[in-house]
Order: sequence, then C-alpha cells, then structure tokens
Amino acid sequence: MSDGKAIEVEGKIVAVLPGTMFKVQLANGHVVLAHISGKLRKNFIKIAAGDNVKMEMSPYDLEKARITYRMKDERPAYTRPPMRRR
Repeated sequence: MSDGKAIEVEGKIVAVLPGTMFKVQLANGHVVLAHISGKLRKNFIKIAAGDNVKMEMSPYDLEKARITYRMKDERPAYTRPPMRRR
C-alpha cells in the first residue's frame, strides 16, 4: 500500500491455513483472509490461533489483508508461586 491509503484494523486469528495464510475475525464479526508481511516472515515471528494481530487492508478489497504486527499478550507470563519455608 505505497500510496498510504491502507486501512489499519485489529483482529483475532481464528484459523491457521497452509502457505502462511490465516482466517482473522475483526471486531465487527467479519472474517477475512490474511497473509504475513515480509518483515514478520523475515524475522520468523510465529503466529498461532488466538493471537491478536494488527493488519492493513486495501479499501478496494475488504476480504483480504496483510498482517503487519502481532500484539503482545494482555495476561502476564506464568510465574511459579513462592516456595514455603520449612
């Protein structure tokens, strides 16, 4: 989208398809087909079902998108409870 008219949206990965394609559900309930951008592919960013992502969509075709960013998890990583003293 070199002309800067891309629409940025956020969504959640619903299904992982072959060939680095994904089904992504937007906040309004629509499901679009998305592929990974080159920078994510180059840096080996792994995307799984349930991940929140940021995407770019063309205003001409609202059924396809390009994933540009994988959002961080809202919940903190698991930490083990403290050990009891004896």
